[in-house]
Amino acid sequence: MRRLAFCKALLPSVCAVALASCATVNSGIRTTETMAAQLLISNEQENSLGLQVKNDLEQNQHVKYLNDPAVQMYVRGVADKVIAFGKKDRPDVVWQVNVIDDPATVNAFATPGGYLYVYSGLLLTAHNEAELAGVMAHEAGHVVARHSARQLVAQHGLEAVSAMALGTNPGLVGQIASGVVSKGTMLVHSRADETEADEYGARYSSMAGYDPRGLTTFFTKLEAQQGATPKLLSYLSDHPATADRITHVNEYIAQNNLRGADLGAARFMAMRQRLGAVPAGSAQPAPSSPPARQPTRNGGGAPPPN
Repeated sequence: MRRLAFCKALLPSVCAVALASCATVNSGIRTTETMAAQLLISNEQENSLGLQVKNDLEQNQHVKYLNDPAVQMYVRGVADKVIAFGKKDRPDVVWQVNVIDDPATVNAFATPGGYLYVYSGLLLTAHNEAELAGVMAHEAGHVVARHSARQLVAQHGLEAVSAMALGTNPGLVGQIASGVVSKGTMLVHSRADETEADEYGARYSSMAGYDPRGLTTFFTKLEAQQGATPKLLSYLSDHPATADRITHVNEYIAQNNLRGADLGAARFMAMRQRLGAVPAGSAQPAPSSPPARQPTRNGGGAPPPN
């Protein structure tokens, strides 16, 4: 009840700032959207949305998770190292990492509530552990910065999001979750959001001891191969690997004196060899009723899918 009263009291101020910002520049609009998201969208609502997206992926899109505990453990172990810093920035999030068995798709994405997904096709495309860590840290950055919550305001407007916050439009969360899966809404981020997530990716991977340039070497590889490798289009459509984007990350690394030398090439290649040896059709259907998310030592937030 306190939160409802708080939202009602602050809503006029948020709207006033929004109107003022809309008359200026896009950066002002983005700032207003971010502020509105922080005020109106609770952690619980983010978690609920992330869980509904997960259920929709599993039950309606029939995604299959990789049925190899060793590879799952490896990926979650790498993700854990960078998520550790995301936990410090957002201690309210219980993280979960899932490996989708689809070697033809090179992609990774995050949804609200700390759900991170990586496709086996990306594991087969990256060349070392630092590149994987950079990608996972980038996705963690989207969660830490609450980019999806900001996009809710941008896409649905203050009135609709306020109704969801006040409990007068309880069906909106389900509608949004279906839109995320069917249309990819909230997965294609703005240029500003991608830039911020890139900075998180470089910073978190460096803090974990990895070479922070892993993110840019992965982007460079995608940029060089995008015309000849159709399977890269999925990642590039969500994360365009432009030359100026790569330049910005390299400049950010230099300006902030980010250190880290671990590439983890030998460990990564051992995983890739194992992944390549997994027989076709070994993927497992996602569980129809996922277990309740509880904090775990591996950062996954839930046991491996059964």
